[in-house]
Amino acid sequence: MTETISTRVHQIAQHADDLGRAVAFYRDTLGLPFVATFDPPGLAFFDLGNVRLLLERGASSALLYLEVPDIQAARARLVAAGVEFVDEPHLIFRDDNGSFGPAGTEEWMTFFHDSEGNLVGLVERRAGS
Repeated sequence: MTETISTRVHQIAQHADDLGRAVAFYRDTLGLPFVATFDPPGLAFFDLGNVRLLLERGASSALLYLEVPDIQAARARLVAAGVEFVDEPHLIFRDDNGSFGPAGTEEWMTFFHDSEGNLVGLVERRAGS
């Protein structure tokens, strides 16, 4: 039997050139729960359920996917807040086999850039039509 190192994500790091600007974007624009800033050394933390989001000057850019209950409503709220999207919400795949939950569930996504130029996706999982 092969043992895995871990089956739980502890933390995701995202690049931030301007920590204050990035904190304001993730806290005020996206509405993510802010935890703390440690500066120096230039770290800010947010709570993504049971996973920490770390904003750090020295981190590489990551592609972050945020699950929302209603992708159209979330997109409209962010557009009203000045966020520019790179596409419209679109169907990524239909899980006909039930690999990620109930069979027939559709996964919809749309993407935007955060205040630091990182690509971020919104994801909605909805019952198939």
